[in-house]
Amino acid sequence: MGLVSVERKAGTAVITYANPPLGTMTVQGSEEILAAFEACVADDAVRVVVLTGGLPGIFIRHYDVGELSVMSDTIGDARPPAAEATPPRPGGTFGAFVDLLASAPKPVIAAINGLCMGGGFEIALACDLRIAALDAAAIGLPETRAGIFPGGGGTQRLPRVIGEAKALEMILLGKVVTGEKAAEIGLVHEAVADPLARALEIAAELETRGKDGLAYAKRLTRAALDRPLAEGLADERRSFVEILKTASAREGLRAARPPAALQDL
Repeated sequence: MGLVSVERKAGTAVITYANPPLGTMTVQGSEEILAAFEACVADDAVRVVVLTGGLPGIFIRHYDVGELSVMSDTIGDARPPAAEATPPRPGGTFGAFVDLLASAPKPVIAAINGLCMGGGFEIALACDLRIAALDAAAIGLPETRAGIFPGGGGTQRLPRVIGEAKALEMILLGKVVTGEKAAEIGLVHEAVADPLARALEIAAELETRGKDGLAYAKRLTRAALDRPLAEGLADERRSFVEILKTASAREGLRAARPPAALQDL
């Protein structure tokens, strides 16, 4: 039986991850969820993707410690890598999955229905919007407690979300917070009683927006902090001309025009 299921709700695809009893991410889980997400990205009928957990009170707990331990034993007692070296991606496809979440030309929403730690939270960080359960018991990156560090994008994405100082505090101390606290400090966008229901509300609204406009907006915003302002502005201006050529933009602009009677006022 697979660990991942996909359900369509109008133009939204809901990807659910369930690995009982703990809800950890594994090599198998990474492969399945990457394949499911790639299929959603390739499907033009899917406008928005929502990720959620299929176990009560668990989104995705963390990457399976047993698998990481075997990986550590296999690699051996290697010297720490040079600062410029790229650390290995846990599970191989896991890094590819979180990177695709961030780069996919469609909005991705994490409906965090409970425990969301380590690799699970790195998945959420790569999503565009994060909606958490008010009563989620723990959200964060506790990897340093096990002698490692967040290796699935956590050290790079968390500072971009809450700033370097707060990110250092959370990562170095392996600190986790509740869903309510996560909303207070900006780790998630909202904390609500039913995160999946709220995520679907947001997805339904996004489905009404031009898909090309959303794709350009996501790409430009994602790149904003990684390049000089002048470069980003130049790209934005070129892209604005390009978006005006698309059918979805023409349709949206026509719909937004005031009635002819008001244009002459």
